[in-house]
Amino acid sequence: MNQIANNSIRVKKINQELIKQALKSMKEGTKSTIATATGLSIATCGNILNELMETGEVIETELEPSNGGRPARRFIYNVDFSYIACIYAKIEDGLQSLTYAVTNSVGERVDDGCIKAESIDATTIDHLIGTLIQAYNNIKAVGIGIPGLVHRGVINICDIKTLIHAPLESLLREKYEVEVTVENDMNLTVYGFYKQQDYEEDKTIAVVTFIKGAFPGAGMMIDGHIHKGNTRFAGEVSFLPFGISREEQFTRLGQTETFIPLAAHTIASLTAVINPETIALTGEQVRQEDVPHIYQNCLAFIPEEHMPHLIVLDHPDDYYMNGLIAITLESLTYSLQLVEKRR
Repeated sequence: MNQIANNSIRVKKINQELIKQALKSMKEGTKSTIATATGLSIATCGNILNELMETGEVIETELEPSNGGRPARRFIYNVDFSYIACIYAKIEDGLQSLTYAVTNSVGERVDDGCIKAESIDATTIDHLIGTLIQAYNNIKAVGIGIPGLVHRGVINICDIKTLIHAPLESLLREKYEVEVTVENDMNLTVYGFYKQQDYEEDKTIAVVTFIKGAFPGAGMMIDGHIHKGNTRFAGEVSFLPFGISREEQFTRLGQTETFIPLAAHTIASLTAVINPETIALTGEQVRQEDVPHIYQNCLAFIPEEHMPHLIVLDHPDDYYMNGLIAITLESLTYSLQLVEKRR
């Protein structure tokens, strides 16, 4: 394919995405209002709307009331044209579970639930996805959250040991012919939290979790983008140079009097490196009354004017799932100049 033809196809896809996003935002529109919202010509909008109606992605509704002239056609986006399935794996106090949600194309849930499991591996996740796709055959994308690190499509660090070395992305994409995104739990949690704040300008924030029976982890948004690092290792704060063995770190994290200095070391390190506006703390090891003590410990290293706002984040699983839904929906959009896919 020559460059001119290739560019034409890309421009058309961008225009289609502009119209779809405009309709989702407007709920309903005419060719004229859509043209105004997107900056495209009425003729271009009309051609693309006709194509989207042929596939069922856009629906024509009743005509606009007439003001004496020819009544305008009105269009809505078919939110049930495609669904997504989102699943996150979790281990807490040795208990493993899979939490799932199925949503339409604007993130409204049509199904959700939680399954307890003796052991979670690729087969367990595969079986749940197969069940959901059988129930909802218009699922076009799958998002999976894991308490670990995915590098080049393969899980190579994970609190759930049976998922290590599992090539979930390629396995599921080939089997079900859908878009598949596998992402770290903290990246998803910080993204879900960030989106809910509805900042007027790009911010830098972090979420750090301290869960019983597991090493801590962090998710970071830097200037409005998830920061993953060169090999997606960013946020693995348990590998900070605490000057003690990982075994000793694990022991100290479980004791209140030694937990606070370790938590402060982690917060101070993140502050010095990314200078966030806010750091949200999650996990049952963190108590609200610990926050002032953690803050004061940080002041031994960080000048107060550079300290972030420290908060305890209630219900982090809600932000986790919301972040997973948002990123999975993004995987279905045409990314060029519109949405930066976070892979």
